[in-house]
Amino acid sequence: MIDLSFYKGKRVFLTGHTGFKGAWLSLMLLEEGAEVTGYSLIPNTEPSLYKLLRLADNMDSVINDIRDLESLKTAFDHANPEIVIHLAAQPIVRESYRIPHYTYETNVMGTVNLLECVRQSKTVRSVLNVTTDKVYENKEWNWGYRENEPLDGHDPYSNSKSCSELVTHSYVKSFFQGAGISVSTARAGNVFGGGDFACDRIIPDCVRGAFTGETIVLRNPNSIRPYQFVLDPLYAYLMIAQRQYNNMALADCYNVGPDDYDYVSTGTLATLFCEKWGEGMRWESRSAQGPHEANFLKLDCSKLKSTLGWKPRWHVDTAVEKTVEWSKIYRGHGDIVNCMRRQIKEFYKE
Repeated sequence: MIDLSFYKGKRVFLTGHTGFKGAWLSLMLLEEGAEVTGYSLIPNTEPSLYKLLRLADNMDSVINDIRDLESLKTAFDHANPEIVIHLAAQPIVRESYRIPHYTYETNVMGTVNLLECVRQSKTVRSVLNVTTDKVYENKEWNWGYRENEPLDGHDPYSNSKSCSELVTHSYVKSFFQGAGISVSTARAGNVFGGGDFACDRIIPDCVRGAFTGETIVLRNPNSIRPYQFVLDPLYAYLMIAQRQYNNMALADCYNVGPDDYDYVSTGTLATLFCEKWGEGMRWESRSAQGPHEANFLKLDCSKLKSTLGWKPRWHVDTAVEKTVEWSKIYRGHGDIVNCMRRQIKEFYKE
């Protein structure tokens, strides 16, 4: 457990705030009274959770490119942050095959640019770079990868995130040791929840199918991923940033994923969604020619559990239920902000 009131009055610089996880995290921080500055491109989906929550009305929202160092530094210096959480990324595997140059520019040089701002700051005390579970050299074995396993993501997205990890490690060793700045990386699994409108993700695809009444199409129903509800990793991010703020010895790299019994196949997840949604929803497998994607990936999260006392809270069944709840409220033009606030409170109390 952590006391989220720690963030009251804290100046937080959050990249990627217009994305799915960024919007949820912005709401969580604002609810706790943090002074949040977001830096990101405009949302790449329509609709977007960022716009639905009207976050620009309640935070300093800077719309610009993480690749633009001058613009980033101007926003960063104006925010004068104490805590930095880096979410901005090109996050889609299949998209990274289509635009590898942009993917590397954003995910690698974006990290360099942000750490350059941190390096020249006199106020930052805690930095968290959020990468992905896909940073590891994936041999598709049956046990979870630990933080000391080799980094070597296969596809451009995964590999660019491996590079982002290495950049972070280099900056720590070269510039931040003895500087009073705690820096960690968090390698999170596949996240879903209400308000994700991205393309090429299983749960958003399921929700779109439910909205239109169309059969859900799965490319690979047998692939197994570490699926988890969005609040689980976000809570972990806030925990890491807070704990290392007060204790630099806790700065490290951490896996963030579900317990073993929540590693399920895409087909199992889609079946669970159809059951929770009802209305005769179903899915079918339709293989499509496409670039390589891993079939099995598992994380060992014992380090985060033993070091910080974190543990995942909502199992996959509850996670799908809460996603369906949000999506049906949205479909019915209901109060999604109240739904999210309620889910955050329920999650935190458990």
